[in-house]
Amino acid sequence: MAVITGRPAAEIEPMLCLDPPLEVWGLHGAERLYPDGRRELEQAPAATQARLEELREFLRHDSLGGLFEDKANGVVMHWRGVSRRKAEQIERRTRELFEPMARMEGLTLLDFEAGIELRVGRNKGRAVEAILAESGREGPVAFLGDDLSDEAGFHAVNGLGSRGLSVLVRREERETAAAVWLRPPVELKEFLARWVRVVEG
Repeated sequence: MAVITGRPAAEIEPMLCLDPPLEVWGLHGAERLYPDGRRELEQAPAATQARLEELREFLRHDSLGGLFEDKANGVVMHWRGVSRRKAEQIERRTRELFEPMARMEGLTLLDFEAGIELRVGRNKGRAVEAILAESGREGPVAFLGDDLSDEAGFHAVNGLGSRGLSVLVRREERETAAAVWLRPPVELKEFLARWVRVVEG
């Protein structure tokens, strides 16, 4: 079993409090923390990394009116909680900066709710594909998520046919590739209990 999250793996693993620990894929799949503590982080070519650092330095001094987040594999701009007009201004200015750089080798744009990330590394869909390829198992697979960034994971699991189940977990329904929509926490808890019963036979 593995957890794929948008946060750094080191922030998530201690919260799980599981023994033995799970494998955690952080930063949407760009980072991998193995159960034995080994850590891998995808890197962009040197020239791309240099330009990314220049952008980081710029945003530390001018966050374009939004909330700048500096991640190990990229830069993130958030505009959650501001007025619609201000959010549109922040998004426009951010895209003007991020989109030309996204054409550089090793960089991609990731849209999520109320923000954009310019990033290095695989997305959640590619992380799912890597996990499945390495596991070699043929049993049922479920991918649960709530954000737009989880859509790549939904698509990857949908490609498995009847053995894959994609699940949107959020209070409000939205357009999605997920096959199932659950409202947390009650429906999620019920689903997980049923899933354990199915997997354990």
